[in-house]
Amino acid sequence: MSGQMGSEERDGRRQRASTPQQPPLPATLAEFAELARERLDPGTFGYYAGGAGAEITLRDNEAAWARLRLRPRMLVDVSRRDTSTTFLGQRLAHPICVAPTAFHRLAHPDGEKATAAGAARAQAPLCLSTLATARPSEIAEAAPEATRWFQVYVFRDRGVTRALCEEAAASGFSALFLTVDVPYFGRRERDLRTGFALPALEVPSLAAAVGESDARLDMRAIGELLDASLTWRDLEELVGTSDLPVVVKGVLTAEDARRAIASGAAAVVVSNHGGRQLDGVRAAADALPEVVEEVGEEVDVLVDGGIRRGTDVLKALALGARAVLVGRPVLWGLAVAGAAGVERVLRLLIDEFDLSLALCGVPRACDLGTSVLERSLHGPSAVGRESGTF
Repeated sequence: MSGQMGSEERDGRRQRASTPQQPPLPATLAEFAELARERLDPGTFGYYAGGAGAEITLRDNEAAWARLRLRPRMLVDVSRRDTSTTFLGQRLAHPICVAPTAFHRLAHPDGEKATAAGAARAQAPLCLSTLATARPSEIAEAAPEATRWFQVYVFRDRGVTRALCEEAAASGFSALFLTVDVPYFGRRERDLRTGFALPALEVPSLAAAVGESDARLDMRAIGELLDASLTWRDLEELVGTSDLPVVVKGVLTAEDARRAIASGAAAVVVSNHGGRQLDGVRAAADALPEVVEEVGEEVDVLVDGGIRRGTDVLKALALGARAVLVGRPVLWGLAVAGAAGVERVLRLLIDEFDLSLALCGVPRACDLGTSVLERSLHGPSAVGRESGTF
């Protein structure tokens, strides 16, 4: 064999040497969060990461899932698993969905388009925020194969809200998620410390609400555009005038869950807005059982807040949720690697959920129930079981 290297091989080696190697994407959601902190402007990171007040609820959202311990069963055939669930009559490949969060172009130039593309690759439904930096029609074009829902804030100018809902329906979005826990924005002290203000971004809803294409608004000014007079009667009107099912997002009590169903809601989301509204309310994991007990046999129940592990997803379904919504981790993935980062974050959760099913001895997600759970009395480090909790 000749010792001389052929020209094609030399060219190939030069090309590989000159092409920068992309670092591997993080292996955990915590690593994504740290990388995002490094890459984002401190004000932007604080806006995404922060909560209301002393951030008691923000921290408790994660801690509450950790207070739930697992009771696995052994010698079960888990060689095949089924991670699927259903929501509003539609089969979902898995229960991990993308929560509505605002202003994605602060995290990445491609904004919600990249988020939608990454979610579609992971077969994760996407809920688009009213305060998105892309129109519903643009998201439909970016990810036509994705399951898409539209989150609704009601502006004082109801015509703006109505037009956005109509565009979402015309663009193939399959549900409206009416957020009911924001008559005003909560006191977000991180933003006050950094003086965070929204830079000049194209936000279609805000442009329509204030009549300017490049309005520079702080969060207080944006909050003043929202309609604080919203009542159950408005929910009934939205249900009556929309061709799409209406999901009520922001329920924490059995009473409100019952009222939502009586007003025509097709489903409810147990949520405290990621700890960003009223500080000191119950964590989502603690509120979920009450809501499921009240309405879970009548309508689908979703939950968001503090989901950081596949085991958290398993616990949510065991408590009666049909699926979970994930917010901040998706933003960290977007900030780190655009659509690829979003997909990676979602697949980490999906894979962990699948493995958790196997290790718990429950091969089908639809068979999860409270028998796989016990509640710690003394926080994440306790090992004792409180009998009769579930």
